[in-house]
Amino acid sequence: MATDYDTPRKTDEELHEESLEELKAKRVDAQSGQIDVDEAEAAENLELPGADLSGEKLAVRVVPVQTDEFTCAKCFLIHHITQLAKGEGAKAICQECS
Repeated sequence: MATDYDTPRKTDEELHEESLEELKAKRVDAQSGQIDVDEAEAAENLELPGADLSGEKLAVRVVPVQTDEFTCAKCFLIHHITQLAKGEGAKAICQECS
């Protein structure tokens, strides 16, 4: 982009006034009649079809931690022993968290 160095430059005060005018114009536009909607409140009133799962039972088989696995003390995920970075037992930390 070419720059014309002969054009008069604006002072800091002129730039400040310009920015105030722009902010005032934006504020007027923001108050143009749009209604602010609280998204959390709207989500509470929204009911999805089939969302009631109170009668459902969980059908997942839970397997305890195996001898070649450990629980990371930082992320609390179960990893294979090859992912062990440092520590032992309850202080074991995986490679991703170290």
